[in-house]
Parts: sequence; structure tokens; C-alpha cells
Amino acid sequence: MSTSMPDAILFDLDGTLVDTAPDLANATNALRQHHGLAPLPYAQIRGQVSNGGSALVTLAIGIESGSKEHDTARQYLLNSYEQAVAVHSRLFEPLDQWLARWHSESRLWGIVTNKPRRYTLPLLEALALAPGALLCADDLAVKKPAPEPLWEAARRLGVTPQSCWYVGDHLRDIEAAKAAGMTAVAVGYGYISEEDDYQQWPADLWFETCKDLVDALTTFH
Repeated sequence: MSTSMPDAILFDLDGTLVDTAPDLANATNALRQHHGLAPLPYAQIRGQVSNGGSALVTLAIGIESGSKEHDTARQYLLNSYEQAVAVHSRLFEPLDQWLARWHSESRLWGIVTNKPRRYTLPLLEALALAPGALLCADDLAVKKPAPEPLWEAARRLGVTPQSCWYVGDHLRDIEAAKAAGMTAVAVGYGYISEEDDYQQWPADLWFETCKDLVDALTTFH
């Protein structure tokens, strides 16, 4: 692990860099409404966001993956989300201010996400984010927790994996970072379910709040 100046900082997207849960919650409750069900509380949906669309379908209508009905419901949810992908989504504060400074100084940063590119690109465009490297779920044959997307991001930035931090709010993020040889940074402010304890993940660094993370990152300015 290195806690010295990283050559590049890579972020997970949902729940780490950008708070996308409000728009995903709206899509989840749109699926509920489509099935004649009452909306779920926002907090209940938020804890499942990092687990992906299939998990949100199961939460919304109680149907596990592997059936045609589940697949149809998942497509409905994703279609609803695609139509309003950046209505309420925002960068976490004060990470937005830190990133603006880091970017303005031409420092290297990127995003490695399990979100498909068709939903990622309009979100980044709406938020005026221009990472130096972007790896999405459908860019390679494998995705996190496999290390290959992180390696590819480092390659595109022209740095070694060992000189990168990877920041994430899910166990698979930490597993990917460790497998890639990067400094694994776990954050506790993201979309973590009640039964998960991010401080038990095998990270190198842990930060409870976004401000805690930014305070540490600011030492590199």
C-alpha cells in the first residue's frame, strides 16, 4: 500500500463519485407503480443501488433473476432510468469541489464502473465530467471484481497500477483494487446495505464520510 502522492486516482461511479440513487429510486418505484404497488422508502432502495438493476427488480417486485418476468421487469426499470438518468444525480459534496481543482491542475483521474456505457455517458455529460479514462461494464469481457478494467484504466492514463488509488463503496471494488495491485480505498457514505460493514473489507484505507475522503485527498494538492 502507498499513501504517498498517487499518480492517478480512479473512482467507482455510483455511490462513490456520484449520488445516483435518487434517479435509480425513481425508476425502481416506477416499476412498482407499473405493477400496482406502492412506492418503497428511499432509504430501502438506496442500500441496494450498488447491487445493480437485477437487485432493484427483486427488491421492487420480489422476483428473483433467471425468469422471463424478471428480465421484462428489469428492462422496464432500465428504460425508466434511461429516460431520466441525471435529473437528481449529483457529485457527492465536497468531492465535487476537490475534483474540479484536481482536474484543473491536469492531474490524472478516471472512472471504473459496472454501469453500462449507455447509462454512464449521458450521466457524465449532464454533470460535465471528463475523466481521463472511463471503463464501463460492457467495455471488456470481464468487470469488477476482476482487475482487468482497473489495469486498462491505468494503461490508458499511462501509469502503473501500483501508483493508483481506487476508491469504491462496495466489496467488489476493494477486491478489484487489491487484485489489480492498487491502493484500495473503501468509503462508508455510499450505497451500503445494513448488513454490510465497510470497515471489515480488506482495504488499505477507510473513510467514513465524503469529507473525510476529501480531507485525505487534499493533502496531495
